[in-house]
Amino acid sequence: MEYSRLGKTGLEVSRICLGCMAFGDVSTGERLWALNEDQSRPIIKQALDNGINFFDTANVYSLGTSEEITGKLLWSMVRREDVVLATKVHNRMRFGPNGMGQSRKEIFHEIDESLKRLGTDYIDLYQIHRHDPQTPIEETLDALNDVVKAGKVRYLGASSMFAYQFMKMVMTQRMKGWAPFISMQNHVNLLHREEEREMLPLCREEGIGVIPWSPLARGRLARPWGTDTKRSENDAFAGVLYTAGEEASQAIVAAVADLAGKYAVPMAQVALAWLLGKSGITAPIIGATRPEHLADALGALDLELTPEDVAGLEAPYRPLKPVGF
Repeated sequence: MEYSRLGKTGLEVSRICLGCMAFGDVSTGERLWALNEDQSRPIIKQALDNGINFFDTANVYSLGTSEEITGKLLWSMVRREDVVLATKVHNRMRFGPNGMGQSRKEIFHEIDESLKRLGTDYIDLYQIHRHDPQTPIEETLDALNDVVKAGKVRYLGASSMFAYQFMKMVMTQRMKGWAPFISMQNHVNLLHREEEREMLPLCREEGIGVIPWSPLARGRLARPWGTDTKRSENDAFAGVLYTAGEEASQAIVAAVADLAGKYAVPMAQVALAWLLGKSGITAPIIGATRPEHLADALGALDLELTPEDVAGLEAPYRPLKPVGF
């Protein structure tokens, strides 16, 4: 396994992060393709056995049951100090007022709920899941600073938003002397490269680590175009993300398949190798529901693409409206 510092910190994370959104209780109705505790166990063990020390979940994944499964399984296999555990706050957890968002009230409530579900005294990386237009950024950032000062959180991160919104937050933290964001979890893959215009240059300039979500475009870059899986058939959000630019997307997937044939590797390895080779990318977040998913991600660390390979993969891309915010 390769390791890298996250942003400008001393925190060392594996270059592959295991995304734990796939773990949860299907009875919540959130994700019908989620794995229960017994099904999740071999995936987490495989990750640990291969040197992955970085695990990402969120309070909202399967209404908290992802956090429960992730924490229970991790602490049965590894010491707390040997992993970097990330979770998030923002999306709706309860009906009615104050059931979502980034107010001081909600952040203070949700951090304690996440700690209980995860079975730990602290979160290594606590991330705002999206930009909250309803709450003043000063309120959010002050509350986040307080949970760091209280010892409940070690580092702060953010997720998908416009670059100007993120920079306003970064500068406010800097001016106030508050705990800074060290990472950005955003939407980057061969089918959606709009983050290359502003967010990725911003993160490189500011020394902020980038941990992309959906690096395989919800599996579209891991299989021939039009192939369905249980997840793709029940993943409504994927339709929101990848309905535009279908002609270009098909051409990109075909280019990935051709290159996979050239190197005799799975398509996922090609798509991930492209992303890992991008300047400023720290650790793509891989959601695995089968052992081969994780094996493919690990294999991408050893695949070196030539400049000609990269050019061929990127050539069919056409500009898109940014999605995923």
